[in-house]
Amino acid sequence: MDEKSERGEINFDHLDIDTESIKRSLANRLTYTVGKDQFTATERDWFHTTAYTVRDRLIERWMETMRSYYEKDAKRIYYLSLEFLIGRTLTNSLLNLDFHEPCREALQEMGYELERIREIEDDAALGNGGLGRLAACFLDSMATLCLPGYGYGIRYEYGMFKQQIRNGWQVEHPENWLRYGNPWEYARPEVLFNVKFKGRVVQYKDEEGRNHHHWIDTEEVMAMAYDTPIPGYKNDSVNNMRLWSAKGSRDFDLNYFNQGDYIMAVEEKNISENLSRVLYPNDTTVMGRELRLQQEYFFVSASLQDILFRFQKHHDNITELPDKVAVQLNDTHPAIAVPEMMHLLVDHHQLEWKEAWSITTRTFSYTNHTLLPEALETWPVALFGRMLPRHLQIIQEINRRFLNDVMHTHPGDAGLLSRMSIFSEDGEQHIRMAHLAIVGSHHVNGVAALHTELMKETIFADFHSFYPEKIINITNGITPRRWLNQANPQLSQLITEMIGTKWTTHLDELKKLEPFAEDAEFRRRFHAVKQANKKRLVELIKQHLEIEVRTDSLFDVQIKRIHEYKRQLLNLLHVVTLYNRIRSGQGDEIVPRTIIMSGKAAPGYATAKLIIKLANDIADIINHDPAVGDLLRVVFVPNYDVSTALDIIPAAELSEQISTAGMEASGTGNMKLALNGALTIGTLDGANVEIRDEVGEENIFIFGHTTDSVKQLRQQGYNPQQPIEASKELQQVLEMIDSGFFSPDDPTRYKPLLETLRREDHYLVLDDYADYIACQQRVEALYRDSEAWDRSAILNVANMGHFSSDRSIRDYAEKIWGVKPVCRQSCD
Repeated sequence: MDEKSERGEINFDHLDIDTESIKRSLANRLTYTVGKDQFTATERDWFHTTAYTVRDRLIERWMETMRSYYEKDAKRIYYLSLEFLIGRTLTNSLLNLDFHEPCREALQEMGYELERIREIEDDAALGNGGLGRLAACFLDSMATLCLPGYGYGIRYEYGMFKQQIRNGWQVEHPENWLRYGNPWEYARPEVLFNVKFKGRVVQYKDEEGRNHHHWIDTEEVMAMAYDTPIPGYKNDSVNNMRLWSAKGSRDFDLNYFNQGDYIMAVEEKNISENLSRVLYPNDTTVMGRELRLQQEYFFVSASLQDILFRFQKHHDNITELPDKVAVQLNDTHPAIAVPEMMHLLVDHHQLEWKEAWSITTRTFSYTNHTLLPEALETWPVALFGRMLPRHLQIIQEINRRFLNDVMHTHPGDAGLLSRMSIFSEDGEQHIRMAHLAIVGSHHVNGVAALHTELMKETIFADFHSFYPEKIINITNGITPRRWLNQANPQLSQLITEMIGTKWTTHLDELKKLEPFAEDAEFRRRFHAVKQANKKRLVELIKQHLEIEVRTDSLFDVQIKRIHEYKRQLLNLLHVVTLYNRIRSGQGDEIVPRTIIMSGKAAPGYATAKLIIKLANDIADIINHDPAVGDLLRVVFVPNYDVSTALDIIPAAELSEQISTAGMEASGTGNMKLALNGALTIGTLDGANVEIRDEVGEENIFIFGHTTDSVKQLRQQGYNPQQPIEASKELQQVLEMIDSGFFSPDDPTRYKPLLETLRREDHYLVLDDYADYIACQQRVEALYRDSEAWDRSAILNVANMGHFSSDRSIRDYAEKIWGVKPVCRQSCD
């Protein structure tokens, strides 16, 4: 018996990562797992074969990592998020496990290309945008830093939607990413928790006069776990992402079945399982809002039951929970965790309220992601009480005790009590979930320095006054493994050649690139990498969209969710301005430019969908106008997701981060683009402020209103007619759009859009137009000087170390969670 067997460990020595071992594993997996041979296997079969081969090598590390957490009785961090936008897993896992090249060579010797096989993988459709991608980066960083971290979410069968563009309009299709199975996950049918809804609450007193509450006559759904291993980078640590799938509490009703009504027999099961069917159901209907609330409670309840079960396997005293467990609420979606924890501690563990509340508030922390009051989640009390009657009672008691504390420190201030109450009293009573999360957490963090200060000064000013130490800043970050090492292999190779490999886990090492900005040979090589990435994107655009693009044009990129405050519309006004200048004979003065846009609009967001249509209408006219030639191209790339971002970002030269100042919490696309050598044009909003501070004012293009000037302008009374009257070019652009120049099939199509701009212009698109156009001319001036542009691009890359998600997670671990690394190798 070998040494590992004697210790009771599994021996994985046969899972080596040399080429010959991998070839044997591939052959075995193809035969015994996929059930094919080399003569019948399709490319998708080979993808699954390769994925299973990689997963085998994750397992040993995963098991030993989990065992080490138990052996050291480590405090764990549980990250609760309704989204995890992890994208594709194959390449990321190969790079993190450090056997990308042996696997590529093994496949090549067997007659297959890893580059083709990896394209078969579907993006995991577990998120929508920045919130979910941030969560995925954080899981990567926790594993890389050897922190005992777990992600909890929902295993959506269908993603938000797959976006197609038909006749310029967004058309939504189901995103069935699980159609061909998911080789990365492990079903855990034994990990099953009961989640209750509706019913009623019975209250009674025991012999000692203590109140008890029983939640009875409920409807029940079972939550079943699916586990996905999350590898750290070259450190043998593998953490877990546990996603919940809804299962009917009974397979089907036998009475209906015996009566021959097969549809009714399985109806209850189908209704139950709808909970994990789709990401973000349409919440504009009562049924949709009910389903959304049920989704949030479903995954929170299952997660907390699982956390407590894991804790109690090795600890007898529930009051020690905050010493061993930290739970992070990623936005307000999991805020129901606060009353759920109280429900479990008070109703199930029979703790007194005061003790249970102390445990709860020392366990939870909350990340706020928005400054927009309309985006702060609320639930109608009537709906909430019908769905979760016991939790409504608990929230009412939390609020009563909290307002009692506020009243004692600010007697007689009824306005303050109303503003801070968890319940809003304007019209129909609502539960303000952000208020609940703040009251129930020991720390609340913003996600950029400006965002955090605005939280303290505006939407949560009363809470900051009452809890002066509770709100802190932790600026968002991105993982350099995915967003540079994987996204941009040629640039990664060049960087490694110049400064070594340490930057992949210590991104501030990029600072060593600064001197090379003055090195003409390095600038030449850096420029060549960018040109190669642009050429690859040009070929993809031609292949998929049949649009010819100049590789030597300025690649001007805006890729993000379509929303009025992100101001894709301002970008389009600039596009039409350039078009008019070319048509008027100023083409010689204009730098050739390719405008690349991508992003999804929420299905119910009519204005955002109209902006997508406008972008495509403008593209159709400009791209076919012989007067323009190849000076200007507009490309809208459909179905923006992680894989699309990985195609676009390495080729980008100008990063559009042009949201109305004070409205973007942080942004992470701005970080990804700058890390890959794109210069930012943007407002002083979100993390743009910190990017400017890091890269220097001379290496970023800042324009437009600041947060303070936006506030001042609105207080004075903003009149959108003033910027229109001040600019002949703006008048011409608006008239062309309004008159149907870009929509001859429907000349009135954009009148509602233009009327809103001229009447309100809430997002100051018109007032920032002139400064934006002038800033774009500064962009062109620098771009004409290729050496100067490349110097600034290199300095952007060199100064992005602050924006690593590793730094963000270290901040969370030290300032909020109190979690320490558990290292099987060096944590450095």
